[in-house]
Amino acid sequence: MRQTHIHQSFNRRSILGYCVSGAASAVLLASASPSFAATTSFKADLKGSTEVPPNTTAGTGTVTAIYDPATKLLTWEGSYSGLTGPVTAAHFHGPAEAGKNAGVAIWISEKGSPFASPFKGSATLTDAQAADLAAGLWYANVHTAANPGGELRGQLTKS
Repeated sequence: MRQTHIHQSFNRRSILGYCVSGAASAVLLASASPSFAATTSFKADLKGSTEVPPNTTAGTGTVTAIYDPATKLLTWEGSYSGLTGPVTAAHFHGPAEAGKNAGVAIWISEKGSPFASPFKGSATLTDAQAADLAAGLWYANVHTAANPGGELRGQLTKS
């Protein structure tokens, strides 16, 4: 009779050990899995009326962008039409809220090269740039010879 009690007690301890071990393994595996932060999408409607100072161009455009915090990569694409002439430069500027100007954060166009529509590109952001972008403090603008300060501008907002 005593042997049966020892055998049952041993079986219970073994099963309990497997359960505890399995639960610990599941917790360990879950914590070891890579975490994937969600990407954030942005959009800017480019208009002359939102330039600082505003202008009366008939041109329009759009820029859409996606930021991936895991890789710190910002990718974008966009288009424009109806400008007063060829694009001399295009940039993301910041930090600045709507109605304020700021320095160039990232070139959209390539310095000294023609800039055709549609366009696309990517850049790796610093932590400070990513924080300014997320806070709505970046804008895109497109420059022409007739409007060297910018013919089209649009604030990047989360979409």
